[in-house]
Amino acid sequence: MNNGTLIALNGITKVYKTGTVEVHALRGIDLKINRGEMVAIIGPSGSGKSTLMSIIGCLDTPSAGHYELDNQPVADMGIHELASIRNQKIGFIFQNFNLLSYATAYENVELPLIFAGHHSKYRKEKIMESLSLVGLTDRAHHKPTELSGGEMQRVATARALANDPDIILADEPTGNLDSKTGDEIISLFERLNERGKSVVTITHDMSIARRWNRIVKLKDGSIETDIDMGK
Repeated sequence: MNNGTLIALNGITKVYKTGTVEVHALRGIDLKINRGEMVAIIGPSGSGKSTLMSIIGCLDTPSAGHYELDNQPVADMGIHELASIRNQKIGFIFQNFNLLSYATAYENVELPLIFAGHHSKYRKEKIMESLSLVGLTDRAHHKPTELSGGEMQRVATARALANDPDIILADEPTGNLDSKTGDEIISLFERLNERGKSVVTITHDMSIARRWNRIVKLKDGSIETDIDMGK
């Protein structure tokens, strides 16, 4: 699948310094992800997966190298433009859901729309549309404590979809779920991909990774293999 390059990383390195100690989290990453791809990033603990995801998501900056997102150099973006990118172009989904415990599913999904400055009528339409996509309109006014783990992950997915982002970034999205519920979440990602979303996920589960278009394996901060699954 090639609908144009959406993510282009060239020579990306990341070095963390603690006193006199340097930790090389990423060592010269070259990676291109096209629109509409589903890419699984795998590798052992400490291989650089989360660091790479943070850089792709504009949550962190590389120590060296060049990153273009949708043909725009990320290094040239100011703090407000980066915040807008994270809010509108990228949808984040985390292993621990990161939902506000005191807020309903509706209110959790509403947050990125408020940050984007949308008016209330538009917000309501997008919230219900997003909850409908994940099959949770009937749970809109339930708080996380009243939802199952799978339902909480679907709320997190609806929140990620609220501003209709080009990219879904998911960090171990099934890590806290049983296998049946995890399979339902992955099937949801596949349906989102069919709607044109690019999906990049970190996973330790090879049965999940094999359902993606590509599997990128990291080892010691470098790409060890990059396999096209022929889908």
